[in-house]
Amino acid sequence: MSMPPSPWAPRPGYRRSSALPQTPADSGPLPGVGQRYQVHRDSQGTPPSRATDPEDGRQQHEQVASLIPPGIPARVGAIVMLTAIVLFSMLTVYFFSGLRDDFGPVVLPSFLLALIPLGGVLVVTMLLAGVFWYVRWEPRPPGVFTVVTLLVAFLWGTSVSTLCSLVVNGWVARVITEAMGDPDTAGVISAPLVEELTKGLGVLFVFLIWRRTINGTIDGVVYAAFTAAGFAFVENILYFVQGWEYVGTIFVMRGVLSPFAHLTFTSCTGVAIGVSSRRRSQYAWAWMAPVGLVGAILLHATWNGFVAANFGVYLLLQFPFYGLCTGLVSWLRWSERRSMRRGLEDYARAGWFSPAEVQMLTTGAGRRSGRRWAATRGLHASAAMNTFQKGAAELAQLRQQAVDSHDLGELSVKETELLDRISQARRSFLGAG
Repeated sequence: MSMPPSPWAPRPGYRRSSALPQTPADSGPLPGVGQRYQVHRDSQGTPPSRATDPEDGRQQHEQVASLIPPGIPARVGAIVMLTAIVLFSMLTVYFFSGLRDDFGPVVLPSFLLALIPLGGVLVVTMLLAGVFWYVRWEPRPPGVFTVVTLLVAFLWGTSVSTLCSLVVNGWVARVITEAMGDPDTAGVISAPLVEELTKGLGVLFVFLIWRRTINGTIDGVVYAAFTAAGFAFVENILYFVQGWEYVGTIFVMRGVLSPFAHLTFTSCTGVAIGVSSRRRSQYAWAWMAPVGLVGAILLHATWNGFVAANFGVYLLLQFPFYGLCTGLVSWLRWSERRSMRRGLEDYARAGWFSPAEVQMLTTGAGRRSGRRWAATRGLHASAAMNTFQKGAAELAQLRQQAVDSHDLGELSVKETELLDRISQARRSFLGAG
């Protein structure tokens, strides 16, 4: 009994370019790992699949790995670092919130109150970043490692950023106030400069130690948001504790009217680091991160200036301001999805995917439809479809790295492995049932 044709199967008569190796459907087994597929984009003049020099790729990998102290397993290092940052965070709150003095009774209520804007910021951040879209499209769904690195970013904000800002910002503010005689001017100059520098260093820290965690602008925004959320969380506790008599007003000001301020400022640095992650030079962050930092400082200074000069103008501008930032994140999401589609279309022109498969793989509705269709053919077909979709997402991401001129030798080997995995998954769900 013959099965109905798959809606995602290549169209009849569809042939691959004669310049490329053929898949098993055409000429037998796939080439083994290590053989190279050269997928060109002739019409746009972009480079072929990178992987021209495996030795150069190994050298770059060793340079990145050298940032981690030798002899320390990655998990042990992460645990030790995480523990140190947690302790540092606790000391920050202890010394600067008055736990030792008369403020003790209001610390716990302040902590609980600060959780409200924190929860809102984190939830909105993940929604804006498209966490559900991210899980569907990202080749590696968030696991323990991702949770740990996000937690490190958050705790950096609660500890290192907060402590350094409190110490350095206090000193700088005093110097500026004495020189200019205006405390509001100090708030416009010192706070943006010191706070954005310490928060931005947290994002850069995660990027340099765990470089593969940030691979694009959306990743940069997410890690910047977690760092900023940690900073704002402790800062809110301190404000609530020190101004408990007016905690209702302070909560409305900080928790209702401006909970996303720090997130927005630091996102400038995160976007810059995210862009640098896809540049050919592994040191692109050295000049791109400062550019983003300048943007964060200017945005923060403008915000503080409006608050100091005219609170009415601040209320009038904050909602368009947040709307603009939301639109920017949405555009970044759309841009990354468009890049994925272009990457798969490169392989489709070379014959590795049919146009129907590209449509299925690059739309949420299409991916859901493909999974439903595979589920009707059994568990094996369903698992194969998941492998097919995740492999295609990773392949598109790999292609984007090649287009962005990453000179990594292992890309060619990885590309071969992915094409092999995708082809085998396709054979599995088409042959199931």
